[in-house]
Amino acid sequence: MSTYGPSTPDDVGYADPEDGGGELLHGEGSRHDLHRRQREKRRNRRVLVAALVLLLVPVLAVGGYLVWLNQIVSSNIKQEQLLPNVPGPTNDAGEAIEQPAGNGTNYLLLGSDAGPGRVGGRSDVMVLVHVPEDKHNVTLIHFPRDLYVSIPDHGKNKLNAAFAFGGSPLLVQTMQNLLGVEVDHVAMVDFEGFKRMTDAVGGVDVKVEEASTGNGITFTEGTMHMDGETALVFVRQRKQLSEGDISRGKRQQAFIKALMLKTLSAETLTNPIRLKDFIDAATSNLIVDQDLDVGTMRSEAFAMKGLRGRDVRFITAPFTGFGTSPEGASIDIVDEAGMDALGEAIRTDTVDDYED
Repeated sequence: MSTYGPSTPDDVGYADPEDGGGELLHGEGSRHDLHRRQREKRRNRRVLVAALVLLLVPVLAVGGYLVWLNQIVSSNIKQEQLLPNVPGPTNDAGEAIEQPAGNGTNYLLLGSDAGPGRVGGRSDVMVLVHVPEDKHNVTLIHFPRDLYVSIPDHGKNKLNAAFAFGGSPLLVQTMQNLLGVEVDHVAMVDFEGFKRMTDAVGGVDVKVEEASTGNGITFTEGTMHMDGETALVFVRQRKQLSEGDISRGKRQQAFIKALMLKTLSAETLTNPIRLKDFIDAATSNLIVDQDLDVGTMRSEAFAMKGLRGRDVRFITAPFTGFGTSPEGASIDIVDEAGMDALGEAIRTDTVDDYED
């Protein structure tokens, strides 16, 4: 169950100036139809490349200038022990859950307010990215931080408490057991990275669906231009929103899409200084797991070069509603059956057939 149904980048919160209103003529040879198809192709190409920039790091480049950018990426990215030193997912009885061969790759993307190597901070952004074996699409699954789950050796608590208790390795172990799915790689960026990326592209235009106020900033419904500091407040607000962490997850999706599209806009790609600044910002705060190197990221990016905007899907991990923990904390109640179904779909590489 999800309060918000499955959505693609073309309907998640980004004010795309090319999305016109009214009907278009669709007759063969129609000038309007030709222009519409050309706009769609341009928009789809931008979303594809932008997704690769943000999710897989911009390492596809060749040639003098772009080789230099690749060197920046290689020198900036840090590797840490982000994966657990324990076997893969287990069930409630402690038995290993078999993972079929050739079932795609799962990346866990974390936005953390803890500095590199620190334990004790919380992870405010938790997105599982499933890339199927044939690379024909990408599914990004937002996990609300307040999901009430079992954390190994720590009882039940909010999902992001796993990060506070044991950093990325414990969070990965928790999510693996929750879904019955192995997490292959982890990428983590602190919030300063999001801020720098936003400023590097000259700010982003984000559609605000719910008004709020905080940190001296007022967000009004409609499209707002946000610099890095404003965007950081926007994606971190929770208590000011009608559905708390769920509403924040939708805001994060809106911001991610806006940043994705702005990254690959002409004003960014044709400006060598701006492009360099963005790549530097995107990677200087990036930490990846001990098994994920630039060569692997480059290979994955090349393998997905045929994707289009319609092939990128956003969903929210299933929950049944809101409640209160025995300790009196507000929690999101896991939809056990829905979570099992989602895990099965990821584990068997059949996410296309999953309906939330």
